[in-house]
Order: sequence, then C-alpha cells, then structure tokens
Amino acid sequence: MKRTLVTAFIGLGSIAFFSAKSQTAQLSWSQRAGNTIMQQWPDSLVKEGAHEARWTYDLGVMYEGLRGLWYNTGNGDYFKFIEKRMDFFVNNDGSIKTYKQDEYNIDNILLGRSVLTAFRVTDKEKYYKAVANLREQLKSQPRTNDGGFWHKKRYPYQMWLDGLYMGEPFYAEYAAQFNDTAAFSDIAKQFILMEEHSRDNKTGLMYHGWDESKEQKWADKTTGRSPNFWARAMGWYGAALVDVLETFPANHPKRKALVDILNRYAAAVQKVQDAKTGLWWDVLDKPNIKPNYFEASASCQFVYAFAKGVRLGVLPQSYLAAAQKGYKGILAEFVKSDGKDGMTLDGTVSVSGLGGNPYRDGSFEYYMSEKVVRNDQKGLGAFLQMSNEMDIAAMPKPGKGKTVLLDSYFNNETKKDAAGITRPFHYKWEELRYEGFSIWGHTFKCAGANLATLNEAPTAANLKKGNVLIIVDPDTKAEAPNPNYMDEASAQNIYNWVKNGGVLVMMMNDSANTEFAHFNILADKFGIHFNPDLRNHVIGNAIEPGIMTIPASDKIFKNTKKVYLKDICTIKLKAPATAHFTDKGDVIMAVAKVGKGTVFAVGDPWLYNEYTDGRKHNDDINNYAAAKDLANWLLEQASVK
Repeated sequence: MKRTLVTAFIGLGSIAFFSAKSQTAQLSWSQRAGNTIMQQWPDSLVKEGAHEARWTYDLGVMYEGLRGLWYNTGNGDYFKFIEKRMDFFVNNDGSIKTYKQDEYNIDNILLGRSVLTAFRVTDKEKYYKAVANLREQLKSQPRTNDGGFWHKKRYPYQMWLDGLYMGEPFYAEYAAQFNDTAAFSDIAKQFILMEEHSRDNKTGLMYHGWDESKEQKWADKTTGRSPNFWARAMGWYGAALVDVLETFPANHPKRKALVDILNRYAAAVQKVQDAKTGLWWDVLDKPNIKPNYFEASASCQFVYAFAKGVRLGVLPQSYLAAAQKGYKGILAEFVKSDGKDGMTLDGTVSVSGLGGNPYRDGSFEYYMSEKVVRNDQKGLGAFLQMSNEMDIAAMPKPGKGKTVLLDSYFNNETKKDAAGITRPFHYKWEELRYEGFSIWGHTFKCAGANLATLNEAPTAANLKKGNVLIIVDPDTKAEAPNPNYMDEASAQNIYNWVKNGGVLVMMMNDSANTEFAHFNILADKFGIHFNPDLRNHVIGNAIEPGIMTIPASDKIFKNTKKVYLKDICTIKLKAPATAHFTDKGDVIMAVAKVGKGTVFAVGDPWLYNEYTDGRKHNDDINNYAAAKDLANWLLEQASVK
C-alpha cells in the first residue's frame, strides 16, 4: 500500500493563543486539526456517503480532541461546535436520537463523554438525563462469567480491546461527577480482565479480541484469543488507560494495578516502535511482512498514551522521548498543510473488526484488506488528542513538584445542580460552568503543577501541603448562612507561611459581593488594603467599561494585551506592597515580597471561566493568556518544598 511522504514539519508542540478564525499567525498542528474537523463537517453530522446523522463513536473521538483544544487555547468555538451537536442528538427528555440501549453496543457509550462535558458546562437537565441513560446501559450490559463487558449484544461472550476506550473513560468521568464510588472497582476490573485474557506473555502485546466461549472461528480453541496484534486495538486500550487514570481516585486500592498495567503496556509498545521512523505497523509484530504498513491512528494513540502517561506521573519521563520521536514521524509521514488553516491526515485504516457478516477472521490477510483513507474521523480525532498532549508537553514546567491550593473555607458557597446534587459553587477547580476556575486550573496543570483544595481553616500543618495558596471572594452572610470569616489566627498562619516561602494570591470583588472587614486582617499584614468600592462597573452586555490594556513591558503578563475586569474594588498600599498595575490613579493589582515569599492581590476573581473559556468574548479580551501568564509567574515565585 502506497504511503504519502510529507516533508513539511513544524517544531514539536508549537501553539499560539488566539482564535481559530485568525489567519495572521502560524497555526499549530492541533489548531489545524481542529479547523479541519469543523470545516469538513460544518453542518452535517454524518460520515461521507451516509444519509442519516447517527450517534457514533467516531464523533466521540473527534469531540474529545476538540474538548482538549478548547482547554489548551481558550477558544470557545471548539466547545460551541460540540454543544451544537449534543443539542442535535439529545432531546429534552434525555433520549438520544438513533441510540438504542437494547443493542448493548459498548461503542455507543463513548460519545457520552461529550454529553457529560455539556452537562458540566451548561447544567442543562436534558444532558444529565442523557448521561444517566447511558449509565443505565452499563448497569445491564451483558458480561462474561468473570464480569467483563461484552463488546456488543450480537457478539456474545466477547471482549475487545476497543471496548475499553468506548466504555471506561465515560464510566470513570460519570463516577467522579456523581460520586459513584463503587464504579471504580468495576472500571479497574475491565482493564485487569482484558489484560489477563489478551496479553501475550512473550511480547507483552495484546491480542485484538477474546472469546470466552471459544466458538468464534477467529478464536484460539485453547485461549479464546484472536490471532493478531492489531495496532489500533492496542491504541484504544492505552488511550483508555491514561484517560481513566486522570479521574481515577488517587487512594483507590485498584489504582496501582492500573498503573502497573500501563507500564507493562508501554514497555511492549515501545519495543515495536520503528527505530527509523518512530511509527508503528498496522499489525504490530510483523514489520517485514508485506503488505504491512505504518498506520496513522494507532501511532497517534501510542504517542498520546506515552505523553499523557508522563504528564500524569504514571509513566517514567523517558517515554516522552519516544512520544516526541513518534510525533515527528507522524508529521513527516502522514501530515501536510492544506495551504490554508487546515491539514490532511493520510494513513488511517477505516475499520478493522472480528466476526460479523461478511466474516472477519482476524488473520493478517484480513487486516491488510481493509481500506486506508484520508481524513478519517477516528484518525483526525486521535491526531488532535495527541497534538494537544504534545502541545502541553512543550510548555514550560515551572510547577513541577509544586501544589496549588485553592481555598474553599473562606469561600464556601454551594449550589444544587440539575441532577439535584448540592455541590461546591463559585471559583472551584472542578467547576466547568462560567463561575468555575477549571480553565485557570488547566493552565496550572499544563505548567506541571498539582491542584488541591483546602476545605479547612489554614494551619501551619495544612499550609505545608501547598506552594501557592489562592483565596477568592470571601463569603458574606448573603452567600453562606454561616460564613467562615478571616481571623487573626488564620491570618498569622498564612503570614508565617508566606514569610517562609509560600506564594499567596488574594482575589477580592466589588463591595456588594464580598466581605472586606475581616479579610483585610490578612491583607493588611502585607501592606495591602482592599477598598469597599466599585470600579469598572458594567451594565447589561456592555464590554468596554471592563477592558484594560496591559503595558508591553509588564513582567507578569508577558503575553497579554487586553484584559477584562468588571465590577472590581481598588487597593490601597503601604510598604512592603507595591503597585503592579494601575489605571487612572487606581491600584488594580499589587505585589508584596515578605521574607522568602510573595503576595499577589487583585480586586476581582477575574480569571473565572466566564472570561477565560472563550464562549462569551472569544476575540475581545485576553484573559486566557493572562491566566496562563499569571499561573506561570506564581509558580516561578514558589520554591519546591
């Protein structure tokens, strides 16, 4: 099979922070992939040649890539693209067009990740009902005798590697969102059983499928395994593992088993990486048998699993070099610019399966018979997910070994969501709605930092767990029935922590929406006093009163031009505090150096999602760039403890 050799290559991980609409700056490969997806399927949700929009896993692969690109760029167009399609599929009662639960096809679970994201962002009840329906399928999905999910009802007693990607990441995200803690043991079981039944002890590679009944023609009559190591099947499994580990509880007794599986998996995959090109063959263990070929989607998935595993700290750092080699090879072998703002991706096998009609026997000849196509949805989606990870890997890592604590004691609001669950609300890491800090939290994670929440009053002991502490918008009685006010003991503990090298961020609000008298007990210790006033007042949908220009020489906001701060308070200073940013005589931001530590203060929580996730003012303000700049600067001030 002929492969296209593309010589164009752009440096690994290059990424620009601007709207995808921009034609004036060099686009990263991730942005080109995102644009290609949105341009190739702008209105229709169907694959080429189909007549009806269908709920398919192919879409889920692409939309996961777009979700990651949204987070990496702050370009809200990517989320809007996903949301429009979820609105198309999900009816007001939570039913899903073209989805049939009684088919028990585990492929149909994957796209539920996009619905769950839409629910977390918008809090629409119909999205909650839809993900609950998908969870119901998993509750009654037919299983093997030892508890593994059948791949489909029409494929009885069969587990395929593909199925782990189709079902488990959604299962884990759902469990984390809705406190379904018992589910995590079941999720781990699926990976453990799949490895147990499909892993070859000699190579460490995993066979595509396993038939418990041993009745299929493709199944070995002793082991029940299919005869070959298909690359994308193993790619699905590895991508699923790292995605699940991202949300899997750190203290769960089965987490170590999953990490161990990933490390065995990665070692086996690296051994069959082509030494010259960095790529992987469609049938992994037959590199010199014609007409075997390098396959794009699997190569992308392996690079993704390596890079994300390193980022999550569950794979050794050495795998990043293998990922970089693979990424370079993918760009050289399969990718080229379309001359505009998109790209083409060659080399993706359209589909490979087992059984069915016409029958697929799992032989080498069968895998070689399937079509290899350009700009396949699965291939583009895998490429985009991989490129997102490589973009993150290329970013500076001033946060390595450091933890950012977000206060949830002085700011302790709660709110009931559309699922009827009362959750922490307003400026929380896990909150994807406009009021949350999920985007800013992502920039800290991209910089290598860990995120944590401080739910108790600050003490010398619990402050030691963090290098950076962020306190935002302390509660008034109108916001919390029994607000936790700052007191002298807490303020002194924080002061001592800063003096010993901690980095403190204080973000206030306007006089109608935050508590000043008690919180200034803390602020005054650093020569900072928040004034109970109102500046940059915005009425209705006006934008201009909140827009401010950052000087080109700014030492913190090096990549930021315009920012948006609405309805803020000003700051009064005395030593050791100094003004960092002023406007028309008012101090807007301040910095204080105390002992070994640093304090940053601003009169608004301005980096919450409403003004960083790009859904509202995509081209008007640079709060996303400001969030990234501030995160990096704060982490640079902090020392590793």
